[in-house]
Amino acid sequence: MKDQKYVITMLVDNEPGVTARITGLFAGRGYNIETICGAPTADPDISRITITTLAEPAQLAQCMKQIERLTNVIKLRNMTGEEALKREMALICVNATPEQRNEILLIIEKWHAKIIDIGSSTLTMEVTAKENAVDELVLQLQPFGIIKLARSGVLALYRES
Repeated sequence: MKDQKYVITMLVDNEPGVTARITGLFAGRGYNIETICGAPTADPDISRITITTLAEPAQLAQCMKQIERLTNVIKLRNMTGEEALKREMALICVNATPEQRNEILLIIEKWHAKIIDIGSSTLTMEVTAKENAVDELVLQLQPFGIIKLARSGVLALYRES
């Protein structure tokens, strides 16, 4: 069976070592973490960790059962489906000669990106979008020469409506 990309999110106690125990669980079973993002929630005692991974359905089910057993995990959800809101943020610095700037600006306007720094020969932008849209923007900017790229990893929340 072919691996599928999954997005899982968990609420955990905001304590030292919790993220290490979760990532250790993945590593110990030979599962790769594609992206991971963790930060405190509105409650400073609780953090949300969002992980994307490639796995077979049975592997994911086993992994989720093992995560749920960890004492610091409060809630665990599979956010892979369409009912979840998923976004990624990226900072992208590209070569931008004066002759190229208008073309680059047209591309980033299409993706609703925002220029956050203008250098003498570079433009740095930020974009927040679905993961595949960030991938597409990166592809469109590659011909100009990407100097630096930082991506947050996927963040996910269920819709409230």
